[in-house]
Amino acid sequence: MINVVIVEDNNTIRNGLAALINGTNEYNCVSSYCDCESFLAEINKFRIDVVLMDIGLPGISGIEGVKEAKKIVPDLNVLMLTVYEERNVIFEALCAGATGYLVKNTPPARLLEAIKDAHDGGAPMSSHIARKVITVFQNNPEAKNDSLPHNLSDRELDVLNLLAEGNNYREIADKLFISIDTVRHHIRNIYKKLHVHSQSEAVAKAIKKGII
Repeated sequence: MINVVIVEDNNTIRNGLAALINGTNEYNCVSSYCDCESFLAEINKFRIDVVLMDIGLPGISGIEGVKEAKKIVPDLNVLMLTVYEERNVIFEALCAGATGYLVKNTPPARLLEAIKDAHDGGAPMSSHIARKVITVFQNNPEAKNDSLPHNLSDRELDVLNLLAEGNNYREIADKLFISIDTVRHHIRNIYKKLHVHSQSEAVAKAIKKGII
């Protein structure tokens, strides 16, 4: 069972998401909130696997909410579900520690798949958003000139690129013909070398610094 929490100020969207999650086998909406403050106050009340977080919230924004939530629960999986597609907003959310980034018109089946991906160790992102972020930073001369010394091995770079494309651990293992345990080993090394603590931070830093 995947336990999901929703943080969304639009009542219709929040209730619709809760109905979708509760109406699907192996998914459970344990709680929902209309603002980050209420969510943060009860973050330790439930066993949470994935949070669906809006960005444009009253009071504390979703981006600040991610930062605060991960101070309390560092390994929390937070999917940003928003109408915002501006590059700077997307990148800021990923740098804040968001696990993935989906637009609100994401089809229900894809949303459920993204929740499962995040739960299983992936970093789901709407494909056009992933392309937008990666293209911008790969083609940014300033980012490439600010290339970070990283000492990543070729295989670690392979893993990092596949993470950036939104693949989960199983998909990376299958594509590189290695075990999931080996994928985890490479990801731990990537975190250590890039001085980060999450997949989204690793991908965001690698793109910004021109590593991938």
